[in-house]
Amino acid sequence: MPGTLWVVATPLGNLEDLSPRALERLREVALIACEDTRRTSKILARFGVATRTISCHRFNEAERIEPVLSLLRGGSDVALASDGGTPGISDPGALLVREAAREGIPVRPVPGPSAPVALLSVSGMPADRFVFEGFLPHRAGERRRRLRELRAEPRTVVLFEAPHRLADALDDIAAVLGERPLVLGRELTKRHETVLRGSAREILEALGGRPVLGEISIAVAGASTSEAEGLDAGAERVREIWRAALREADGDRRAALRSAARSLSLKKPELYRLLEEIGEIEDAPGT
Repeated sequence: MPGTLWVVATPLGNLEDLSPRALERLREVALIACEDTRRTSKILARFGVATRTISCHRFNEAERIEPVLSLLRGGSDVALASDGGTPGISDPGALLVREAAREGIPVRPVPGPSAPVALLSVSGMPADRFVFEGFLPHRAGERRRRLRELRAEPRTVVLFEAPHRLADALDDIAAVLGERPLVLGRELTKRHETVLRGSAREILEALGGRPVLGEISIAVAGASTSEAEGLDAGAERVREIWRAALREADGDRRAALRSAARSLSLKKPELYRLLEEIGEIEDAPGT
């Protein structure tokens, strides 16, 4: 019989959040595949766990699969752990889990801390249905495009962001999503835990330009019904003007783009991005 791959959630920061069941699994498995052996070793040392560890992060996960699967095939149990929270949720682990499941190896969860869920629990925002987007794109143009794709989303949206990009991300959220309520959580469950509430602009003002350190999660209120309807109406207007311009230009997309951009008082690159987002064009027209 093969061993079991245990997907073990570990504390975001406060080590007292490690569940008794998680501790038992970490003690009893033959190996712990963890995102960073140094981070996991602090948890293990705190509870006197001597289990062997190997690193399994986004740069080496593919090459770690076969050694871990070999151990599992031989009947040994293995634990999968990330730096903090639940493995596979914007962290490494999904590839190993998929390959183990494909071979018929049992994969079982040991649930526990999760940064998106922790933030949602204190956000006061609807969480019966929500969207987890992970990290926004690094590049400003791609980040704004992703945010525009989320403008009509009625569910609460949870994001991660890196400290050095936080100010730019909040600027873009303000520009694209306006004054929607936000809840920002920094260093959740840790000594310097901070929760800020307000619009993106208000949170930027509260930060006062000071450097921000630590792990950051952001919950953004979903679009209201009226806002979503307005966005849908706006998209339909863009679609109608674009199709009319395309007919008048006898299918010449370059000419149609110029004409439609004038009609909508937009720059051509802005209109092109909108047309991409609403599914009207899929490849660059060579403007």
